[in-house]
Amino acid sequence: MYNSFEMVTAAALADKIKAYNPAVDAESIQRAEDFAKKMHEGQTRSSGEPYYTHPMEVASILADLKLDQGSIVTAILHDTLEDTAATNDDLEKNFGKEVAILVNGVSKLTKIESQTVEGKQAENFRKLVLAMSEDIRVLLVKLADRLHNMRTLEHVKPEKRRRIARETLEIYAPLAERIGVHRIKEELEDLAFSSLNPEARESITNRLDFLRSEGSNLVSEIIGQLTKVSKEAGIEAEITGREKTRYSIWKKMQRKNISFEQLSDIMAFRIVVKDIAECYHMLGIIHSKYPTVPGRFKDFISTPKPNGYRSIHTTVIGPDNNRIEIQIRTSDMHEEADLGVAAHWAYKQDSLAATLKDAKKYRWLRELLDIIEQDQKPEDFLENTKLELFQDQVYVFTPKGDLIELPSGSTPVDFAYAIHSNVGDKTVASKINGRIAPLNTKLQNGDQVEVTTTKNGTPSPTWERFVVTGKAKSHIRRYVRAQQRIEYISLGKALLQKTFRTEGYEFTEKAVAGVVQQLEMEELDDVYAGIGSGNLTARAVFLTIFPGHIETEYKKDVLSEAELGNMGPAKRASGKEPPMPIVGLVPGMAVHYARCCHPLPGDRIVGIVTTGKGITIHTNDCETLEQFADTPERWIDVSWGEGKDTPESHVGRLLVTINNKPGALGTLSTVIAKSAGNITNLKITNRTIDFWDMLIDVYVTDIKHLNNVIAALRATNAVVSVERARGR
Repeated sequence: MYNSFEMVTAAALADKIKAYNPAVDAESIQRAEDFAKKMHEGQTRSSGEPYYTHPMEVASILADLKLDQGSIVTAILHDTLEDTAATNDDLEKNFGKEVAILVNGVSKLTKIESQTVEGKQAENFRKLVLAMSEDIRVLLVKLADRLHNMRTLEHVKPEKRRRIARETLEIYAPLAERIGVHRIKEELEDLAFSSLNPEARESITNRLDFLRSEGSNLVSEIIGQLTKVSKEAGIEAEITGREKTRYSIWKKMQRKNISFEQLSDIMAFRIVVKDIAECYHMLGIIHSKYPTVPGRFKDFISTPKPNGYRSIHTTVIGPDNNRIEIQIRTSDMHEEADLGVAAHWAYKQDSLAATLKDAKKYRWLRELLDIIEQDQKPEDFLENTKLELFQDQVYVFTPKGDLIELPSGSTPVDFAYAIHSNVGDKTVASKINGRIAPLNTKLQNGDQVEVTTTKNGTPSPTWERFVVTGKAKSHIRRYVRAQQRIEYISLGKALLQKTFRTEGYEFTEKAVAGVVQQLEMEELDDVYAGIGSGNLTARAVFLTIFPGHIETEYKKDVLSEAELGNMGPAKRASGKEPPMPIVGLVPGMAVHYARCCHPLPGDRIVGIVTTGKGITIHTNDCETLEQFADTPERWIDVSWGEGKDTPESHVGRLLVTINNKPGALGTLSTVIAKSAGNITNLKITNRTIDFWDMLIDVYVTDIKHLNNVIAALRATNAVVSVERARGR
């Protein structure tokens, strides 16, 4: 039953804080208690105590950790936002912005506790809690809150008691270990152990009691001998012995599948010395005095644990042939091992500089080093402590409470594909925390996400712009490629049918099917897709079907795109070698026009000697020329001659974006034709709901002619943008 004499009061709390922080504002602590009493009035705990006694106990636990005043006030108020009518504005008005932010952070963690978390999700949940605890004090308050709840767990119904104990063992005890607060970690484990497996705990307790009675003087004897050894070496050391916790003993029995009697290192002895040099000196003395147990030596001073823990561990055959574990550390290391990250809150201004190097081991405290160096108040040391852990990840819940881990920046579409590829493909809408949200909304830690699917839903090509997971990107791209192929097949078939009609032939698929193997394709649709994508020309396919139809005026179209790109303009026109329209070349030298820049008469050009191929002509601003910067001997000074070149014998490449509307492609080809240009190749590079991006090769006479084509296209409503393509 509730006993008022055991209740923590603001006055008692202030006195406890004064022991390590004489500058404590007792009046602020009292105001926080009064506010909590008022807000929680009428509320009781399962034990029958007034509810406000719980936050006061939580605050007392944090005072034992020597935390700052802001943390203590936050602990007193930590349930006001969640369980009372108090608002964030009320807290900020009465206790300042810092406390309001901290209380809000604790409330967020409390909300996600209601989610169902199975054992397999425990690690993700721990990461979520860390990621949401932007200020490390939020997590410390939450751990203290959980500790007091565990201390009073006997008042909770058995079923709920086991659930809370399991959650504590899987989530909160490991969290306490991760930030190095071993004092809280060990108590949480023991309390959870007593609820989950009371028989095993009682059995281990009885066996430990028996060992104590049998060897009541054993611990003191070992301590006496170790003390004697240290004094003989001139080392002043504080030596203590303690039993391993009941839960750690149980875990070891389970892990190694051994009985209690087979355990040989139930006792652990701790040697605390002045500095690191003495740690290693003492280690040498111990190892020279007693035989070591192979494989039982660990140096966490030279290589600290991720949570900053430092100590030397060794196991030896000690006095009276007892196998004992010995831990050697400094007093600072001992305090950090006990309090972990919280140990740094106890440092005062005068000692901050000395502990600067130690603080560096805590990655979440690195941002505070400037404050330490500037010798500011301990309260400033704590402000806006940001955890760096798991900032590249986001953890969200399904409607059923399953926890999903995603990369930072993920959206509901990424979430849907993480559930199942079929869910992602058919997603049409999403809800975040019960409210409808756009599919490109970036998810936050702790969000509950729900997606709506339809039977006929399909991925949108625009999703690729905002999704971040590889699975989502690959499925969307696969769908887009499939849709593009359908478009290419339709376009290619239409182009080939048009060529048949132009030449006076009746189109039949049987005729096309007859040359599928000759064109090195696998099926008929591959031929159509090749034409539609620009990898084949309709005329080339037509002439493959009717090889006897070749005429001079269409000679250039019979050649493949590769042949066109690597052949001089005169060769294209007649197949012979007329006088070249380029000045500066050796007569008879083979000429190729670079496909990276497509030089045209009127461009300033340069020649590059290519072994075995002759001369390749580039525009003088072509980016590819950078590759030849270290070989000036390969450069040839050339220019366009004045002799008339064959009309339509040069390829100009355009990068065009058009509106994805009916007739847009037809308008595009009409404008080019009216400008006396001739499309020789068209390739769609990107297709969305609204726009098509494409590369178009156009036969033109010179750069002036190409510029006229560009100007005509820019004046067309169907065309969004057009520019000369470079490096494509």
